[in-house]
Amino acid sequence: MERAEVMAWRKERRAELIERRMGLSPEEHRDASAAIFRNLVTLFEPMAPTLVGAYWPFRREYNVLAFLDWLTERGHEVALPVVLGKGQPLEFRRWTRDTEMASGVYDIPYPAQGPAVAPSVLVVPVVGFDPAGYRLGYGGGFYDRTLAVSDPKPVCVGTGFELGRLDSIFPLPHDVRMDYIVTEKALLRLGEAPGQ
Repeated sequence: MERAEVMAWRKERRAELIERRMGLSPEEHRDASAAIFRNLVTLFEPMAPTLVGAYWPFRREYNVLAFLDWLTERGHEVALPVVLGKGQPLEFRRWTRDTEMASGVYDIPYPAQGPAVAPSVLVVPVVGFDPAGYRLGYGGGFYDRTLAVSDPKPVCVGTGFELGRLDSIFPLPHDVRMDYIVTEKALLRLGEAPGQ
């Protein structure tokens, strides 16, 4: 497929997958989220304390907040992204439950102040994903741009629901592969292991 065809295909798949995710019953969402939590714990349990970048849940994504509490209880630090502007990489700032938050793009909360930090591991939401570890996001390219300028590149853990599994997202040169994909049914190990 040509780039324009891929982008049109992705736009259609993205809308379909978000609609399916929004259509999960409260029980389906709760049960799948509990399984994702367990799979994330399996991945992170052996890891030495580090700085983990994550996200604030949006549009019925996997609600990562309980997992972030689990991380902080075990000595990890957590950071959340700040959208600085269209076409720019994300900035990450440290976060705890006591952090003062501001309302950003799409009213998604972000840490209102604090210096930029560089997480060694990123937990990244996925709308869709493929077995090679490529993710379908919301189409803004924020994570791809962030990872392209990160040195060293953090270990990337994509999280989402199994309903987002695709045969391929038809990756383009700018797409950055996840090292892991975590769903309610799978913990796919695709790349570099988190630091022990």
